[in-house]
Amino acid sequence: MFNKIIKRGGRKGQRADGAEQAQRPAAPSSSSGGAGAPAPVTVNHASRASAPSPSSPTSPHVAPSAFSANPASHPSPPLLEPLPLLSDVAGADRPGLLLRKLRLVAALFDFSDSLKHPREKEAKRQALLELVDYVQAPSPAANANAPVRLPENVQETLVAAISANIFRPLPPALHESAAAIDPGAAPDDEEEPYLDPAWPHLQLVYELLLRYVVSPETDTKVAKRYVDHAFVLRLLDLFDSEDPREREYLKTVLHRIYGKFMVHRPFIRKAINNVFYRFIFETERHNGIGELLEILGSIINGFALPMKEEHKLFLSRALIPLHKPKSVAIYHQQLSYCIVQFVEKDYKLAYTVIRGLLKYWPVTNCQKEVLFLGELEEVLEATQPAEFQRCMVPLFKQIGRCLNSSHFQVAERALFLWNNDHIVSLIAQNRSVIFPIIFEALERNIQSHWNQAVHGLTANVRKMFLDMDSELFEQCQQQYIEKQARAKEMAEQRESAWRQLEAAAAKAAGDDMVLVN
Repeated sequence: MFNKIIKRGGRKGQRADGAEQAQRPAAPSSSSGGAGAPAPVTVNHASRASAPSPSSPTSPHVAPSAFSANPASHPSPPLLEPLPLLSDVAGADRPGLLLRKLRLVAALFDFSDSLKHPREKEAKRQALLELVDYVQAPSPAANANAPVRLPENVQETLVAAISANIFRPLPPALHESAAAIDPGAAPDDEEEPYLDPAWPHLQLVYELLLRYVVSPETDTKVAKRYVDHAFVLRLLDLFDSEDPREREYLKTVLHRIYGKFMVHRPFIRKAINNVFYRFIFETERHNGIGELLEILGSIINGFALPMKEEHKLFLSRALIPLHKPKSVAIYHQQLSYCIVQFVEKDYKLAYTVIRGLLKYWPVTNCQKEVLFLGELEEVLEATQPAEFQRCMVPLFKQIGRCLNSSHFQVAERALFLWNNDHIVSLIAQNRSVIFPIIFEALERNIQSHWNQAVHGLTANVRKMFLDMDSELFEQCQQQYIEKQARAKEMAEQRESAWRQLEAAAAKAAGDDMVLVN
């Protein structure tokens, strides 16, 4: 409850502080019939880092084409200028009308209070709906005299209007709000995600951006001047949004940009790489890692062979270290998919991946161990014998430790590896090395593991070894018995040595010395 109160208070305050209001004088439109003017329009410029005060001559205002101005000395509250539908005007007049509607869309409002300026918000929503339909509408039949549907100046204004809406300061995350009050407060992982009250309008803005990017009429040579590197970087910053609906749209938009703007592809990969570096080595907090990995999964799937060295470095320096953060469970499914894609593309990378998993293998987090074992099975399924032989010794030493885990889910998941036919085949080909490593762990489970399911699975694996190579099984069993006997003998020798030391100490000190057993 304390965290929820902090979260609400922190976000509300941030939005209130970030909102700057500006009023412009305007004359009533002809449709108002000279009636009393409605309440003034408040425009929210929170998406800007800083803005001048409303009284300043350079103060930002709503676009003049969206509102009518009154030059009288006594200003009256602004009124929205009624704009005709795009379908109701001639083709030659549409670019000008598009610019006016886009400037209307660029006006920002405070959506935290649904009672403020409902008419203006509804007008903006209708304009957005019409623009989305217009951009995604199929092009009419080719006509040399027909005007271009989206001239360059319209595209520039379109991207500017979209930027004004989506590029804004994100509200402080829950852990940031809690840390401001109590530095020792731990984040609540079960807290419900924050849902932006402006989403009904933001969704239409994202839809407009998506339709613009995927439209066959969008010429990349022109569009790349406005959907540039700075635009992509600001999109990536928004992936830290706590609203999952916004992250889903961002994922789709960025993926489409990557597919259409080939000139941006290396830059996008590098920018995502930098987001991962900052997450792994600095913050370990980011809301959009899963969505970024989903984009990368599709990108990796399209890599050409032979794979570039740049992509291999990305695997070893960014993807594999993503197993390190404590929050890996949140995005592990997407991460595992990307890792397996690399191995399926180039089987020689299996050794790099397996050694990386062993490097970041959790020591005390059993849930992470279960995830790692599941990913390891997928990687081994795509591993060839040559790469398997390079890493099988350290790999099965770790699997042996997992077999003896007191957490039954870890031991059970490790035993499930023997249900995979490809893994069993790799083990059978190298049984002379693997059997001696695993045998002791299996015997310990048979003798002392507390969980009956683990006990039964261990017996099945043990029988599989026996059927696979009975002679080697007997050798391992004999070695185990001899090792146990030596261990018992050494324990008895240590006990005997301690007794001799106690006796010698007691004789030296006489009856005044008290021995504590």
